[in-house]
Amino acid sequence: MIDPRLSINQATIRGASLDEALRVTAAAGVRSIGLWREPVQAVGLDAAARRLAASGLRLSSHCRGGFFTAPEGPERRAALDDNRRAIEECATLAAAGAPGSAAVLVLVVGGLPEGSRDLVGARQRVAEAIDELAVDAKAAGVTLAIEPLHPMYAADRAVVSTLRQALDLAAGHDPAVVGVAIDTFHIWWDPEAIDQIARAGREGRIATYQVCDWRTPLPADVLLARHYPGDGVIDLAALTRAVVDAGYSGDVEVEIFNAEIWADDPAEVVRRTAEAFARTVSPHLVAP
Repeated sequence: MIDPRLSINQATIRGASLDEALRVTAAAGVRSIGLWREPVQAVGLDAAARRLAASGLRLSSHCRGGFFTAPEGPERRAALDDNRRAIEECATLAAAGAPGSAAVLVLVVGGLPEGSRDLVGARQRVAEAIDELAVDAKAAGVTLAIEPLHPMYAADRAVVSTLRQALDLAAGHDPAVVGVAIDTFHIWWDPEAIDQIARAGREGRIATYQVCDWRTPLPADVLLARHYPGDGVIDLAALTRAVVDAGYSGDVEVEIFNAEIWADDPAEVVRRTAEAFARTVSPHLVAP
């Protein structure tokens, strides 16, 4: 029996085209999928929306916006315009997905601009970008989900490293417009994680919940360090219970970046993902 809240983030089956990703996810009995922009753009937004609608799947999130830490100038303006296109994509896909689809755009905010050591300034520019994009998101009915990434990615991918930082950035905005993405891979190490999940729940800001596992030794490319739930050291039970206790009732995405998993048949990856999810996450998704 496939957990009805399981969602396959498309990154987990990265080698699959949009059509194949939709097909193998639906064929496995999974009811939801998190899409990425590149496969959507490969077929065009309108075609992608039609294909999502035909699949019968819900949209759990759209990945990704962000990368807007550059100083003011043409590069920053281009990044913000690209985020506006991502907001439009997210709204269109959510409208095409099955009932219960979530118009959630995950934001990976970006690392230090080339040659910069100004971490404080980069974070300030993230705040300014979110302030600017929140206007567009509200108009489109989209939630911007700020995703804190593990500190090892601060230089090149995300100067926002903790859930506390993400929630502080979201503060002052309507929770329906700016929330957070909670990813077990990125926050499991944080001694404040449980408390900040509870805070996110009180503030109504949990826009999406993503799971996978952490195992050492890490590969040379630390981007590809994710594993099936249960194959590593993350206390998925405690984090999942905290998210449930915080009031989150949406889909739960499994998002895995792992070259060996990507090399497997996508249908087999979905099957193994569903089995791992059933063992490690599903038992803790029921509210007490």
